[in-house]
Amino acid sequence: MLIFHIATESDWAAAVAAGDYRVSTLGVTIEQEGFLHASTTEQVQPTASRFYAAVTDPLVVLMMRTEVLEAGGVPIRFEDAGNGELFPHLYAALPVALVDEVRPAAFDDAGTLVF
Repeated sequence: MLIFHIATESDWAAAVAAGDYRVSTLGVTIEQEGFLHASTTEQVQPTASRFYAAVTDPLVVLMMRTEVLEAGGVPIRFEDAGNGELFPHLYAALPVALVDEVRPAAFDDAGTLVF
C-alpha cells in the first residue's frame, strides 16, 4: 500500500544528510509526538489543505510503500485520528533509503497540492 508524508524541503534535506527522517509533522519531532504522521492516497489532499496550506517553505511529498517500510523495520499502525478515520502512523524514525520517491509539491490556484 502506498502512503504519503508531506515535509518541508529543508527537513527532508536534513534527513538525507543524517540518514533518517525524524519530523512527525510541522515543527514536531518523532520524539515529541511518538510517531510520524502519514496519509493514504485519499487522505493526502485533505491533510495538505488542513495543515500545510499556509506554509511558505518549499514542500515535498515522501511516497512510501507500507510493505517496504515494515520489511525495513518501521512499524506502521493505522490509528483513529479522533474522528473515526484511520491514518497510518510510523513508529520509528524513517530511514531515507526506504522512501520510494520524493516529489516537489506546491498548491495550485485551486488549492490542490500538486506533486
